[in-house]
Amino acid sequence: MPTDAIDDITGFIQQVTGAMGLSVTTTVTQADSGPRIDIDGEGADVLLWHRAEPLKALQHLVDMVFGRRLSDEERVFLDCCGYRKGKDQELRQMARFLAGKVRQTGLDQELGPLNPYERRIVHMAVAEEPGVATESIGDAHLKTVIISVKR
Repeated sequence: MPTDAIDDITGFIQQVTGAMGLSVTTTVTQADSGPRIDIDGEGADVLLWHRAEPLKALQHLVDMVFGRRLSDEERVFLDCCGYRKGKDQELRQMARFLAGKVRQTGLDQELGPLNPYERRIVHMAVAEEPGVATESIGDAHLKTVIISVKR
């Protein structure tokens, strides 16, 4: 991703959080799937209130405003005080645990409802596990992931 696009995104985050009365810093790291922007600083924990709904809303705004500037393979990920990093790890562990349970019992396991970002994490974690497969079911934004024996 071009540096000017990242600067525009971090500037946007600074404007939004500044309007909220927060004094935050942003740190950008490059991942395979696109830049990861970590938000930290005084009052940043406000973004984590109510199960991180403000952070999710800010993520949505960034996606809507800057999404067209990214290639199909890239996505900007926002995190705050390491919250999503920890949640992502928990979700990967749960997906692996359920994949093991499927292998042991042969019974399908459900995980969800999950948003697209969370479903992607589950699909990727289970893809690394032998003998199991995943499928998303549901109509809306939030879908359930079914982990089953690979057929």
